[in-house]
Amino acid sequence: MQRSSYSILIILTLLCYGCSSPDKPSATIAPKSVPTDAGVQAKPSQNKPSEEKPLTAKPEAIAQLVTAPTTKNSSGVRLPEIDPLEVEGNLTVAGSSSVFPLSKAIYERFIAYGYAGTIDIYSIGTGAGFNLFCKEKKSDIANASRPIEEDEIKACTANGRTPVEFRIGSDAVAVVINRKNTLLTNATTKELAALFTAEKWSDVNPKWPNEKIQRILPSSTASRFSLFVEKVLDDKDKLLLNSPNSQFTDDDDYIIQAVAANPYAITFLPYSYYQHNADTLKAISIEGVEPKAETVENGKYLLGRQLLMYSDVNTIRKKPQVRAFINFYLTYINQEIRKVGYFPLSQKELDNSKMKLLKATEQEKRD
Repeated sequence: MQRSSYSILIILTLLCYGCSSPDKPSATIAPKSVPTDAGVQAKPSQNKPSEEKPLTAKPEAIAQLVTAPTTKNSSGVRLPEIDPLEVEGNLTVAGSSSVFPLSKAIYERFIAYGYAGTIDIYSIGTGAGFNLFCKEKKSDIANASRPIEEDEIKACTANGRTPVEFRIGSDAVAVVINRKNTLLTNATTKELAALFTAEKWSDVNPKWPNEKIQRILPSSTASRFSLFVEKVLDDKDKLLLNSPNSQFTDDDDYIIQAVAANPYAITFLPYSYYQHNADTLKAISIEGVEPKAETVENGKYLLGRQLLMYSDVNTIRKKPQVRAFINFYLTYINQEIRKVGYFPLSQKELDNSKMKLLKATEQEKRD
């Protein structure tokens, strides 16, 4: 299956009219093929969260346009202050397509504050990201929308890696239909299971039309596939894999466009992808509960999930640029996450992630 890559060149995200291009090294997002046969790289969608055009500014304009970052917080755990202008070295991030736009937003802010290295960010799915991180040891950070599994931990350990988990936010998987579909706005868990296994709409409800239910779904390696199967189909993935009228793909662009074009189509998407396509798609409630921040945080929404990233203890110790990027990520995550369309962490959860970084950093100082 053909891999697609996403390349973007950004020196600064702040515009200075009439400026010439700076001479400092550039930074990129996924400028080349995935460095292993780790899985299919998801194509960044034109229909996903909007992307700004590359902007440039003279290096000397930095002091005037950008306020120096600080990690000081009014409350909660404080991380050591870092200056992106002083961070050297490159790093690689790979994994969840759901976390991808969030990492991209943090990356662009890192560049805006002066980081001059290269960060390759690959959107290849959570499972493929763990494969690259644990088995191949070819990434510094793994993006994930589910916790790492036991066999993946064993693969990391076998290759001398000790994964450290950082929670960075929350997300909801939205069950989505065409906006012109007026048949339902809510479904029970039982109805939801039928909607994703029956052949026709009338098989679910005799009052509904005798039309095929067209399902355009993510591949079985996607974390949202696993979440849906676990919560709705009692972990029986074959029910979904063998369902009639179903297509499976890693191309989220295609999923969004196909459902938007067919009034009898259905799928499930990361909430942010639905949110940025709400003019053509409609999210339905489950058991009367809508996908939103409150229902994800309190656990009432059936398809809520965590957004995570993982690094390795030794990588954090030996690569200052990885440590600096995670520090910056945790410092600014709650300022960026709503813009992307996800739900921010509570102070307690954010502090917990910061403490894990401090612990790894302190260990590095002692060694």
